[in-house]
Amino acid sequence: MAAVASLALLSPPFTAAAMMSPATVGGAKVSVVETTGDQSNAVAESFFATIKRELITTRAWRSVTELRRAVFNYIEGWYNTRRLHSSLSYLSPAQWEAAHGPNLTTKRTAA
Repeated sequence: MAAVASLALLSPPFTAAAMMSPATVGGAKVSVVETTGDQSNAVAESFFATIKRELITTRAWRSVTELRRAVFNYIEGWYNTRRLHSSLSYLSPAQWEAAHGPNLTTKRTAA
């Protein structure tokens, strides 16, 4: 499987094909993210940093299957149901959804 490089485009010069070609050497796939100024990736980036810190790097995993099962259990048994999130007014995702409905486009309120 080829590596995936994510490039946040900060200004027009970085959109040039010449800037992207070094990333594709060796079969890497390039994912280009358009900046919108609203921190649209902040929650996702925070999630990945958190799961790496709280689960993935805490031990050696015997197999990919074991790790997949642990990630599923972490997300469904802890992260979505009990872990409090500052971006959700210090509610768990399950609590926030119960209070505001499953509409993910609902504006979250600041704590």
